Amino acid sequence: MKRAWIVLPDLLSIRVFVDTGIVRGLGERLEGELSAVFLVPRVAAADWAGRLSGIDVAYGEDLAAPDGLPDRALGRVDAWLDRRLGYHPLAMRLNYRHGFHRERMERGHPNWMLDSARAGPLPRWGSLERAMERWHFSPHRHVPPALLEEMRRECSALVLSNVQPHSAVPYLVAARRLGLPVVAYVASWDHTVGKGVISRHCSLYVVQNDVMRDDLERYHGIAGERVVVTGWPQTDVFHEPRPRSEYNALVAGFGLDPSRRLVLVMGNTPTNTPYENRFVERFVAWWEEHARDRYQLLFRPHPRDREWKERFAGALAHEGVYVQEPSYTDMTQLATLLQHGDAVVANAGTILLDALVNDRPAICVLYDEGAPPGESWAAKNVVGKHYEELADSGAFYVAKSFDEVVAGVDRALEQPAELADARRRVVHEVVGEVDGRAAERVVDAIAGALAG
Repeated sequence: MKRAWIVLPDLLSIRVFVDTGIVRGLGERLEGELSAVFLVPRVAAADWAGRLSGIDVAYGEDLAAPDGLPDRALGRVDAWLDRRLGYHPLAMRLNYRHGFHRERMERGHPNWMLDSARAGPLPRWGSLERAMERWHFSPHRHVPPALLEEMRRECSALVLSNVQPHSAVPYLVAARRLGLPVVAYVASWDHTVGKGVISRHCSLYVVQNDVMRDDLERYHGIAGERVVVTGWPQTDVFHEPRPRSEYNALVAGFGLDPSRRLVLVMGNTPTNTPYENRFVERFVAWWEEHARDRYQLLFRPHPRDREWKERFAGALAHEGVYVQEPSYTDMTQLATLLQHGDAVVANAGTILLDALVNDRPAICVLYDEGAPPGESWAAKNVVGKHYEELADSGAFYVAKSFDEVVAGVDRALEQPAELADARRRVVHEVVGEVDGRAAERVVDAIAGALAG
């Protein structure tokens, strides 16, 4: 029996689709005619797969495995072409064309989406880049035969929890070759403006807000009538009130005192904030001398930070300080902390928006502690087009030096409601409606498209 496939290519979108109930809701609406395909390694998907009772689970590492020498050879040729005129070259050229992340892009950047060396050898001509994009999503591109045959036999439609990752391309190509309907979810508020090209060949696109819908039309050539705005499903987790008793138990479990104030220091990735370890060391040393009796510190490394033990070493083994282990699977803990913690310190990223959604006073760090002269990472992390509204909102305190960080924390603790109106205003503009029903609207949009 053919089923719709929901393809889950990365951990962040998997977290949203599983934790907010989108996968479960689709399984119910489609009456069991749904299969989940994880494109992350089995070990990374294990926890998520275990939650999908009643839904068939498959893995991309099996479906797309090479089948014999000819397939391996064709795969190598396709990969060679892709490096020169496919995924990353198109992403770099989109950035150049519209000025996305221009200040951050440089040769050899550890974030491949900002590595200008990956723009490819061909000239930056509009007609040529349009031809490159046609090839990239062409139904005539190489697709592993095993994947194509499995989709021909078993797949009735394709749903992508994130339409943009490199690993999703073979599924988009195969679906186009087989004439299958595709519903594309654009995974985050910043993905339309600097996270690569988006296929124009999907039946429906699901986004969080009106700005993203406009971006799809302006930058990706996708007509607005093919886009549905649902709100941000992650806010459903935040919308559900978490009792203070739950927060107290959580904080006590960290060895902290729930009756005392708590400042949440949220990490960014090593590629975005390579000097974060020095900031952690200085903040903890300053806190030990000046603020130990006024508040506690909880450090939360970015989920993708594999170097967190070294980068947050300066915060380990201090009474009144706790460092969480990075995780993709603790959304409930994050919601509890953000609903009851006293202030948030962060460089940038979605976590800053999370803080505003939860009405937490926030301090955005825009300098690099201990960086050599001329280097600027933290400030460049907020220059992208998607940050323009946030930067102009006045919804958080800006810290361009360490002194401004600690002053911002003091002000946030003394006057927590000072920027509340600005927080509500920017959340409405950037996130959209926060009513606990965004995931339900995503399910409605996808199920409606598949039924139609």
